[in-house]
Order: sequence, then C-alpha cells, then structure tokens
Amino acid sequence: MERRSFIKTTGILTAGLSLGSWSSTTNKLPEWRGFNLLDFFSPKPSATGRKTTEDHFRWVRDWGFDFVRIPIAYPYYLAIDHNKQITPEEVYKIDEKRVEEIEQLVALAHRYNMHVSLNLHRAPGYCINAGFHEPYNLWKDEEALKAFCFHWNFWAKRFKHVPAGKISFDLLNEPAMREDMNDQHSKITAVPGEVYRKVAIEAAAAIRKETPSRLIIADGNNVGTSVIPEIMDLDIAQSCRGYYPGKISHYKAPWANKDVNNLPEPKWPGQVGNEYLSREMLEKHYQPWIDLVKKGVGVHCGECGCWNKTPHAVFLAWFGDVLDILHSNKIGFGLWEFSGDFGVLNSRRADIEYEDWYGQKLDRKLLTLLQRSH
Repeated sequence: MERRSFIKTTGILTAGLSLGSWSSTTNKLPEWRGFNLLDFFSPKPSATGRKTTEDHFRWVRDWGFDFVRIPIAYPYYLAIDHNKQITPEEVYKIDEKRVEEIEQLVALAHRYNMHVSLNLHRAPGYCINAGFHEPYNLWKDEEALKAFCFHWNFWAKRFKHVPAGKISFDLLNEPAMREDMNDQHSKITAVPGEVYRKVAIEAAAAIRKETPSRLIIADGNNVGTSVIPEIMDLDIAQSCRGYYPGKISHYKAPWANKDVNNLPEPKWPGQVGNEYLSREMLEKHYQPWIDLVKKGVGVHCGECGCWNKTPHAVFLAWFGDVLDILHSNKIGFGLWEFSGDFGVLNSRRADIEYEDWYGQKLDRKLLTLLQRSH
C-alpha cells in the first residue's frame, strides 16, 4: 500500500482518538497511555497469574487511561502438551478455546474504550526470555518466519473487521540476536537491519492481506532500545522502551543481572557505580526516537516501569523524568504492568504504604505520577 493512502485510511479510522495533525513534527500515533496486561504472557496456560477483570478496565478508564497492550506467548493458544518440547508441526495447532479467551479480553477492553495493542511476546523462533524450547530461530530459519507470518495472518483474520483505531498489531516483543535462546544471560546483539526488514515486510504483508489499513508497530531493535532505520519506509510505527538505565529499572532483577547481591545502590540523579545517572542521559537516549517522530514515523513506548527492589523515591524521581520526556514529544506509554511487581496495583514493595483499593493494594503515588503525564 502506498504511504499516502495508508495514512489517509488510518487517519480516518482513528478519528476521535486525538490523532492531531499529520505534520512532520507531530507524532502520527495518538498519545495512548495505559498498561500491559499479562493474562496470556506465559507459554503454559496453567502458569498464568491474575486475570484482568471488568472492574480493572473500569478503573483504568476512570483513572483516565485509554490503552492496553496484551503480550502473548504463542504456545498459550496452541492445542499441545505444554509439558513437552514443541515441534515445528505443533506450532500450527490452534486451540480455539484459548483464542476465544484472548478475543474476550480484547472485547472487554473495547467496551471500556481502550485501544488494544496485540503483541507476540513469544513468537515462533524467538523470545527475549528463555525458558521455553523453540524448535528454530526466527532470524535464521525460513520455516520459523513462515510460522510467524501464519500466526499474524491468523490474528489479522480474527480481527479483520475491527477498525484501526481500536486494535493494532505489535509484531514482536524486544527483538535481538541471542547467542543461546535457552540461556537468559547469553550474549545479545542487535538484529542485522536487513534481517529485521525482511521479517517486518513479510509479517506486515500477512496482516495487510486481510486488513490493508491495519496499524502495525515494530519494537525497537536490540531489545527495544534502538530505532530501526531500515523499516522507516514501510508504514510501520515503532515502539521504544522506558527501562533506561537498567541500573534503575531492573535493580536486583535476577533475569537481568547475573549477580544480584553486588550491585550499587540506585540513585536519581547521582553516582551509581562508575556512572553518573541524570536526566541529561535520558534526553540523549530518547533523542533518536524524538527524531523519528519528526521524520514522520509514529512512536509509542510499549513498555516502561521499574521492578519493586528499586527504592520507591528513586523510582518515582527517575520515572517522572522518563514520562516528562515522552509526554513533551507526544509519545504515549504502556506501564509494565497493571497488577504485579512492576504495577500500580499489588507490586509487593516493602518500602511504601499502600492504599486499599477494593481489596487491591494501590500505589497511589505511582498512579498520580502516571495521571500527571498528560
């Protein structure tokens, strides 16, 4: 599809979402603000945690938010034995019951006027998280790419008649080249630009075969951190992250640090180990994303937040700067997560007093900060 016609179509369908003008200095994505919902995050349906309820959506709406991102592990909705290693043939075995669960959550979000970003957090041949044995590599094997496109074509068909303003497709969570898919701490590098481009082109074609106007988003390269110049001409928006620097956001997180017991105490701003952390470094980090907006590419921050071991005051000081930089450039965000260790509810922090919210533990200071970012 030609760029002009895609923009025209998408602009019509997203009317009413404060899209703004289509000038080169305006973000072509709405400034959606909201949360990631982890109902289908685990490859094993039996391992899922809290389920998102209608009350949750009501609270999100009443608090002033309009966006949810749903990261999905593709094995969740497959009819397979989840206690065994998956085979390439099983990647195509769809479980309709599980698919309907996902559709029901999307419908509930739409009932409360949320834009839904449907994301493959684990796709055939790739996930940023180890712990599930993939039968191939998305970046190297044509068979994996074929399966990846099959899944996106499947979802495109299921949501074929849903307007672009209500649902978008986020192709793949945090792409990177991992040396060993089954070793969480193995070396990670950026995906070669031409490889990312090929995957994005084929997946987008599989989607737009069903819905030419579907809004598609690609997570930044190198675990979501880097702009992807190789796809700027593809009518695909891009998604950054709000986890920089990791010394703040992932302090003592075992999946992000080999040795969690010998880390410097976080400060913001301040000297942390051999590095001085400040707003200036944040501004430098986000400048390529701001430049991308100015070049006419839509940008959203699909994930942001901080694990519960970072001192709360440090977290809020840092996160306030992150949100301010994003908002100053009309870039929306999705907090990771709604309820859980990173969440506005039930984060299990030891250093704050929670407000009781209908039996849930609410981090009121974090909620207030999120609400101010508009």
